[in-house]
Amino acid sequence: MVPEPPSRKLAAILSADAKGYSRLMEDDDEATVVTLTAYRRVLAEVIGKHRGRVVDSPGDNVLAEFASVVDAVRGAVEIQQQIRLRNADLPDSRRMRFRIGINLGDVIEEEGRIYGDGVNIAARIEGLAPGGGVCVSGSAYEQIKNKLSLGAEYLGKHEVKNISEPIRVYRLVLEPGMERPSAARRARPGWIAFGAVGLVAVGLGGAALWKFSIPSVPPVTAPTRTGNLELPDIPSIAVLPFDNMSGDPEQEYFSDGITEDLTTGLSKVSGLFVIARNSAFAYKGKSMKIETVGRELGVRFVLEGSVRKVGDRVRITAQLIDVSTGYHLWAERYDRELEEIFSLQDEVTQRIVTALAVQLTDDETGRVARTHTVSTEAYEYTLRGMEYRNRKTHSANELSREMFRKAVELDPEYAEAYSGLAHAYLMDWIFGWDRSERALEKAAELANRAIALDPALSTGHALLGHVFLWKKDHYRAVEAMETAIGLDPNDADGYAGLAEVLCWAGNPGEAVDLIKKAMRLNPAYPDVYVWTLAHAQYLTRRYGEAVQSFREMLHRSPDFQSARIYLIAIDVEQGRIEQAREQVAALKSEGPDISEEGWEHRLPYKNQAILDRLYDALRVAGLQ
Repeated sequence: MVPEPPSRKLAAILSADAKGYSRLMEDDDEATVVTLTAYRRVLAEVIGKHRGRVVDSPGDNVLAEFASVVDAVRGAVEIQQQIRLRNADLPDSRRMRFRIGINLGDVIEEEGRIYGDGVNIAARIEGLAPGGGVCVSGSAYEQIKNKLSLGAEYLGKHEVKNISEPIRVYRLVLEPGMERPSAARRARPGWIAFGAVGLVAVGLGGAALWKFSIPSVPPVTAPTRTGNLELPDIPSIAVLPFDNMSGDPEQEYFSDGITEDLTTGLSKVSGLFVIARNSAFAYKGKSMKIETVGRELGVRFVLEGSVRKVGDRVRITAQLIDVSTGYHLWAERYDRELEEIFSLQDEVTQRIVTALAVQLTDDETGRVARTHTVSTEAYEYTLRGMEYRNRKTHSANELSREMFRKAVELDPEYAEAYSGLAHAYLMDWIFGWDRSERALEKAAELANRAIALDPALSTGHALLGHVFLWKKDHYRAVEAMETAIGLDPNDADGYAGLAEVLCWAGNPGEAVDLIKKAMRLNPAYPDVYVWTLAHAQYLTRRYGEAVQSFREMLHRSPDFQSARIYLIAIDVEQGRIEQAREQVAALKSEGPDISEEGWEHRLPYKNQAILDRLYDALRVAGLQ
């Protein structure tokens, strides 16, 4: 007899766990168990109240299913309200905050239990939620966006473990006073959004600022040019994400920070070719052969390792592998006090440089041995600030600012913390959260402070480059970006940023080669690199190549209407007037405001003739 296929159904799945549970158990296991037992009863009661069913509850986890996403979200919101009220009676160190993830997906049901990708995705999304917060998948969000008066913040697409396709994730805004996003905010960005925010965030702001904004949210994808990359003629290396061996997911920021610091140290060496951080992080959590990684990234050597931080002790293991032979050129394990972390990082960097027989210049010797903070606590606040800023959301940017401020309070001479603060203010401007002159001035003030403390800090110069550009001081913007690259000759985002600045400054011919260099250093390059390349190709009238690049941009980011605007301009300039007008009609039918008013204030072109060229083409097409 052929066995019957398993029973399947579409369900809203809620997954919850207690953030920091391991720490709570270590501090006081008996009190933690009492609190957990009481809170699990709360979860079960609220889930039942909203017509849900608890499927499983191992440890500090709770898995539940609902027939309706609306019910699941309402239940999640009430759970967080109830838990918040009960936490108010506990000291802060004993408060238990739950993270909740919700997904709408197909599941297999067997003997009361549910299985499948629908469940796995809910669990992965839960891990992206903050303590006391709720995150939902794109499929779940589509069911509630017009039904519940909740704000939602898009966190981008995420690659999650054991799921082949990236998942769209939204964080629900539960804090008092936060309003539901307006219709204008939810709408696709039109020509005005292109000029005011869309271009800023995805174009210029993303290009040169990408170094400071690489998200763990959203994560990068696999390299774009897999298997087609030639090895450079100098030693080439990728630093893979170091594994967090601390047994506490909350320490992930620390292992990621160590990885980024090692990458930064190596990238300052002109005799090395160092793959960008976010391309290497595409392999985070994946089990892949070193040979495959080396081939996809186009490098000869790979550094991998692990970090274990417990209390004031840290253990780092690292091994340098020759991809072509699989041979370990060097391997070491370090057990040190946390206060020795900076000298340890410098030692590992020097060992790698020695193993690869790379000769440092006198300037590079000084830059690799960086200026550090005197406070390990300030360093940890800075790493947390970096983790928050990588999310590129308004609320996370505020949290990053708070972390960097605490770092500065602990060490007023900490250059990287000032750079982080400057970035937070510039992000306010770039993403339209604060378009006042104060935001730009504050970013400039803090960037200058960082440079005064550490003139070799490339990020400070890059930040100034952005400020100068938005002040339309193009000469100083280019100068600052070139200084940043000189201090960090492997900075892919620096090359991309300089390319973008050169486009606005009227030198797009130089920009094409720069952005292609950035793409080689960062094979898993973000969408913004494609925008920069397309922009440069349009300005240099390389229309065939520009059309291909703008179409790739739309394939990657269908809502990025600025690519469509430039494609319309190209149609006009190539004599395809009717085709251009058809595109304009289609664009207008989607409802965005595409008026011309104020464009010149939002597009920082140095040359008015370029603006006139663009405006003339769009007017012919019917954009009046």
